[in-house]
Amino acid sequence: MKTSRILIAALSLTAAVSAAAADDIGDAIDAARKSYQAGDLGHAKESLDLASQLIGQKNAESFAALLPPALPGWTAEKAQANAVGAAMFGGASAASRTYTNAKGDSVEVSITGDSAMIMQFGPMLNNPALAGAMGKLIRVGSQRAVQTNDGDVMMLIANKFMVQVHGSADAAAKLSYAQAVDVAKLVKM
Repeated sequence: MKTSRILIAALSLTAAVSAAAADDIGDAIDAARKSYQAGDLGHAKESLDLASQLIGQKNAESFAALLPPALPGWTAEKAQANAVGAAMFGGASAASRTYTNAKGDSVEVSITGDSAMIMQFGPMLNNPALAGAMGKLIRVGSQRAVQTNDGDVMMLIANKFMVQVHGSADAAAKLSYAQAVDVAKLVKM
């Protein structure tokens, strides 16, 4: 009986190690470590850049899962997720989804993270006086946000993520979509 438990535990551990070995991010990090130890700094950097890009893609996919479903009377396109490497804009992971209604109005919701641009806009959005110069300060749940004269909404979440809601729809529709973003889950990322 004890031998079978040990065998089951060993098989489970082997399966877990095999699954981890099949992980592209882990493989890239392992390749970087081996290249570094061998003195091949160029390949080590290339492998780390690959791992960073793969992590960005994984983050973008996580953001896409937090985009709200279509609100009543609206349809949603498939969420788009992408990651831009550090060479472009300091790196960024983003997801967006466009929603349309029968009148042809549209709203696009996007979530961006891992971006140097957030570090630049963060202080402006966190400072009420500066944020107020960009538009009207509003609350979206417990989150402070800025709503522009066009009704677009911008929120800085946990000083790491930017949520933007814009489009041709009226301000009320944009605000409804801003309120539909799962900020609580985003904060936990």
